[in-house]
Amino acid sequence: MKKSFLIAMFTFLALSSCKKEEKAKPISEKNDVIATTNPTENEEVVKVDRITKKNPKDFIPKGFVFFEEVYGDLNKDGLKDCILIIKGTDKDKFVVDESRGKLDRNRRGIIVLFKTKNNDYELITENNTCFSSENEEGGAYYAPELMVYEEKGNLFVHYAHGRYGYWKYTFRLKDSDFQLIGYDSSDNTGPRVNNETSINYLTMKRQDKTNMNNDAESGDEVFEEKWSTIKVQKPIMLSEIKDFDELDSSI
Repeated sequence: MKKSFLIAMFTFLALSSCKKEEKAKPISEKNDVIATTNPTENEEVVKVDRITKKNPKDFIPKGFVFFEEVYGDLNKDGLKDCILIIKGTDKDKFVVDESRGKLDRNRRGIIVLFKTKNNDYELITENNTCFSSENEEGGAYYAPELMVYEEKGNLFVHYAHGRYGYWKYTFRLKDSDFQLIGYDSSDNTGPRVNNETSINYLTMKRQDKTNMNNDAESGDEVFEEKWSTIKVQKPIMLSEIKDFDELDSSI
């Protein structure tokens, strides 16, 4: 009797142990799946796979040449990032001007590279044809002078037009691109400021200042100020701008 009871008890314990092992297996398999699909791990893989190069000029695509480079900290990590200005090489874009001779009218573009802790550079965003040629017509004056630079972590695209004033665009890092957050312009007659415009795309506010003293010297202007609200359908990103010369129509 005792022998039969012991056999039955051992059989029951063995069956119970097998059931526990069977139930435990799916949980282990599920944890394996979660571990391999962890979003944080996926993000790390993307960062590792990003293409980096030692020389910023190695990012210049085929059909373009180096035009200018500027350095500044655009992501506030203490490292000097690189802004490349490039220029097309299409032979069909060369023209002959009666007074200026042969001119290269190929458009220019921008490449933004972040410096890494390994002293490499990685591509953040690019727009290869958003700027007109430096040899475009300037009307009665020379063509506006393009200046691209970093200041306080922002990227500026500045057009200087001598005695006629200037206009500039302010961009700030947004994900893997640069978003337009500001616009400023000044319409001048020599040293006298006629009109000033300032737009904040984050607050959607526009300020217009008009000089009411037409006889003013520089610093003697009397401005009438007007505020208004602008409407923008979606954020304007650096990589999506087709032509900076046409960008005023969206402001």
